Amino acid sequence: MKNLKNISKNLNIVKIYGELDVSINNINFDSRKVQQNDLFVAQKGLVSNGHQFINKAIEKGATVIVFEDKNYNDFQKKITYIQVDDTNKALAILASNYYENPSKKLKLIGITGTNGKTTIATLLFDLFKKAGYRTGLLSTVVIQIDAKKMEATHTTPDSLTINKHLEMMVKQGVTHCFMEVSSHGIHQKRTLGLHFRAGVFTNLTHDHLDYHNTFAAYRDVKKKFFDELPKTAFALVNIDDKNGTVMLQNTKAKKITYALKTIADYKTRIIENQLSGLLLQLNNREVWSKLIGSFNAYNLTAIFAVAIELNLDTLDTLRIISELNSVSGRFQHTVSDNGITAIIDYAHTPDALKNVLQTINDIKTNGEKVITVIGCGGDRDKAKRPKMGRIASQLSDQVIFTSDNPRTENPDTIIEEMEVGVTLENEKKTLSITNRKQAIKTASKLAKKGDIVLIAGKGHEKYQEINGVKTNFDDYKIVVEMLNTNN
Repeated sequence: MKNLKNISKNLNIVKIYGELDVSINNINFDSRKVQQNDLFVAQKGLVSNGHQFINKAIEKGATVIVFEDKNYNDFQKKITYIQVDDTNKALAILASNYYENPSKKLKLIGITGTNGKTTIATLLFDLFKKAGYRTGLLSTVVIQIDAKKMEATHTTPDSLTINKHLEMMVKQGVTHCFMEVSSHGIHQKRTLGLHFRAGVFTNLTHDHLDYHNTFAAYRDVKKKFFDELPKTAFALVNIDDKNGTVMLQNTKAKKITYALKTIADYKTRIIENQLSGLLLQLNNREVWSKLIGSFNAYNLTAIFAVAIELNLDTLDTLRIISELNSVSGRFQHTVSDNGITAIIDYAHTPDALKNVLQTINDIKTNGEKVITVIGCGGDRDKAKRPKMGRIASQLSDQVIFTSDNPRTENPDTIIEEMEVGVTLENEKKTLSITNRKQAIKTASKLAKKGDIVLIAGKGHEKYQEINGVKTNFDDYKIVVEMLNTNN
């Protein structure tokens, strides 16, 4: 039980109805999960309004209600009501206070940007773990506390989930936690109240414009994360991206830059870029990495910079970097017995797809064909679909448009919207096969020895969502099966 007066510190309270000096059992924003003596936060969401479920929460045992609607007046006796200016903000503050501000008790590093968040967060987790630290990870793929793994459902979890896991990390002696910070998470104030030791900016390209409406709004949400970093933190940004300087404009944190093309605090030069890996010069120190592609050169530069800024030994850091493996579903590759290379990548934005295909074209050597299987997610940003279609058809020898996670949309409609971006000279390169497994099978049959099959869009995901139903679907397992069947 926690005292309401203590956990409501720093709340922007408009008015209080009832007593503050009461004990609460837990905090919930989902009325279905409310139990006796809980505090219920009535959030105004994109789909539903928590104010509609206040009475249901009280029926289930809630004794404290936090709300923001100025017109709400359905007050009941023996219930404490706290009116605030913003329930999303209130939930974040309450969650931090309830779990006794665990983010202040470890070094929390936030990684944001369109592409590279998962790779950088995961590689940092692996690097610091190999360096002997107890580490935590909050990523799209997994929530991990040292060796213990839990499934992740959002890029940036809700405030309660974040603080709950941070508290678990603190109790288990974790000293460093690496966390993906999404634009949705920042905009919905899920990261408010967290004490970050550092923020990392990777890049900014077309994504989530269905949510943010404009690129400027998307950029400014990312910038807000850096604006709110404390003086005790450092802000590390990719200065090769023109938005890197924007992130630094109003931050109070120490400003640090990294780049491949521009003068920066941490500068990398690619010496060799092969299917077997990268030979890099990081701040004039050579290191070999098993990771592939120029985009991974950026990722490795970022993790090197974070490690050095957090006082890891330079030589130890370079040694560990050379041992790191690629992240699941991020340029993950396998070679069949008859010499066909399959690459599975999460690329689901125009820029990410372009980077992956350019990397493949840069490292192929003997005129091998590139066969791409690609779809776009349903109920998401429609504006990027023709762009994805155009990039895939321009940079591949053969393209198969297929389903990704169509969700509630008609998959054939999504494919048609991708086909709009295909220019006349590239039309002969394209096929459309709605069934994703069949599309992968066809790509595997079309491939000859030495060819490269790229399966893009879903990466690490182990499911496909059609009409709201998720079924098991693993791109990596399926393409391995198909290539072996064709042998």
